[in-house]
Amino acid sequence: MNELEKLRHSAAHVMADAVQRIWPDAKLTIGPPIEQGFYYDFDSPHPFSEEDLAKIEELMGEIVAADHPFVEREITREEAIAYFRQRNEPYKVELAEAIPAGERITLHSHGKFTDLCRGGHVKSTGAIRAFKLLSVAGAYWRGDSRNKMLQRIYGTAFFDGKELRTHLAQMEEAKRRDHRKVGKELGLFTFHPWAPGAVFWLPKGTVLWNTLSDTMRRFLLGQGYVEVKTPLIFNLGLWEQSGHAAQYRENMFHFQSEEQSFGLKPMNCPSHMLLYAAELRSYRDLPLRFHDQGVLHRNEASGTLSGLTRVRQFTQDDAHVFLAPEQISEELGRLIDMVHRFYEAFGLTYEAKVSTRNPEKFIGDVAVWSDAEQRLEQAVKDKGLTYRVEPHEAAFYGPKIDFDVTDAIGRKWQCATIQLDFNLPERFALEYVGEDNARHRPVVIHRAIYGSFERFIALLIEHYAGAFPVWLAPVQARVLAVSEKHEAFTREAAALLAARGFRVDFDLSNDKLGAKIRRAQLEKIPYMLVIGDKEVAARTVAPRARDGQQHEPMELLAFADRLGAEARIPLTTS
Repeated sequence: MNELEKLRHSAAHVMADAVQRIWPDAKLTIGPPIEQGFYYDFDSPHPFSEEDLAKIEELMGEIVAADHPFVEREITREEAIAYFRQRNEPYKVELAEAIPAGERITLHSHGKFTDLCRGGHVKSTGAIRAFKLLSVAGAYWRGDSRNKMLQRIYGTAFFDGKELRTHLAQMEEAKRRDHRKVGKELGLFTFHPWAPGAVFWLPKGTVLWNTLSDTMRRFLLGQGYVEVKTPLIFNLGLWEQSGHAAQYRENMFHFQSEEQSFGLKPMNCPSHMLLYAAELRSYRDLPLRFHDQGVLHRNEASGTLSGLTRVRQFTQDDAHVFLAPEQISEELGRLIDMVHRFYEAFGLTYEAKVSTRNPEKFIGDVAVWSDAEQRLEQAVKDKGLTYRVEPHEAAFYGPKIDFDVTDAIGRKWQCATIQLDFNLPERFALEYVGEDNARHRPVVIHRAIYGSFERFIALLIEHYAGAFPVWLAPVQARVLAVSEKHEAFTREAAALLAARGFRVDFDLSNDKLGAKIRRAQLEKIPYMLVIGDKEVAARTVAPRARDGQQHEPMELLAFADRLGAEARIPLTTS
């Protein structure tokens, strides 16, 4: 636990202390530090409101001012159970009972408040000078919807007030850019309770989705990929062979049919193994690169679903590269270059991290894993990338390079992944005929660049605050008629631009021109083309950018050339 995490963990304890002083009947559960702050979950008969946060904060300030030292005390499991039973803290009793025999158990106290905790605190409460409580939410005990719904209070803390103010300003900007809010305002997508965690893409959102999809397809054609499509449903035997039934079953949707067990596919890799094995391969076929934009399903808990960032049905820009071991280094370099070119096109910066084997959740041989991890580290070093190692965060079948993308307001999103896999080819007995006419085992690289389309679109909405670049905008230009008498040329101009391949619409409503411009600006359409008497007479258009910049009137074909230059997709296969 780093120093900032210790500060936030300590703040969570101080918050819990304040809550119990105000509402003594509130039962304690857990209160960890998280990436942007901390939270604590309570079982309380009092329904916490946003107004309560100020009251809790005020008392937290008094506890901080008292500068109570954090004190650790080691106890036995039985002592911990007895201690919290005496204090009528059933959740703490349950946590204590679940601690394996022989494991070190500690209590941490400040003032009169004591919690069951592994530790990781600042020296005293006086160190928690810059903090803020943020919101109240619901959360199931242990994240299981079958358990009781608790109340979660979120907060954040920093070492000084300036850092806190900067963070709070960023949070306000994040609210303004929230993809759920902006997506609704722009008419991109919606949801329905009868399909929880599945997106309904509205017409404009479908344009955005298809633009990203087609961009990826065109790019990969020049990179030696072949596109494939595989079934949505497989017999559970496939997932047993791949290892997903043992390692991933709780995240899958299952059903029975004709006394057989089936599962909706949560990922494409096992089906691509079957495709590879469908015919005998030669070393001349390698690398063989399968690209698949198939629909996937994962059984996420209902309480974790959140807009486009956490869904149950999604699509990945998925690919699997089958190759000989001696081709690994070159292919990894190609893939890292591909990630760089895509993110550069969107104006996104990124950081790399190498995730290594989880000793409790992996398949295969440890020596093979170590070799794969070294190869990935060498690949990022060869490209001169700054990276960090994330211990125990690999997929169960192989280590990986993940890429954290930084958006326009400094937040990080995990998107691209490159995973090196020696295990699935072994499980599926994949082979190729080598130059020596002998049978050899290929290696597989799993890779995605967008990650899931849903999550990547959420990132883009928030990165651009809905003001997409011209090439990506669902509507690239709107033609505005000043009055009814300008309708004919308005339609003609829109038709000409559409014939040139641009995404264009028109506004022939009876609203005043100012209202039409305002509506187009709210929809964040890059260009508005005003058609009035002068434009009809001269057969020109008066372009107005969404930022308010007014351009000189120009011939329609001249504007089409201008729009074409801005609408060019900033990706090439070279």
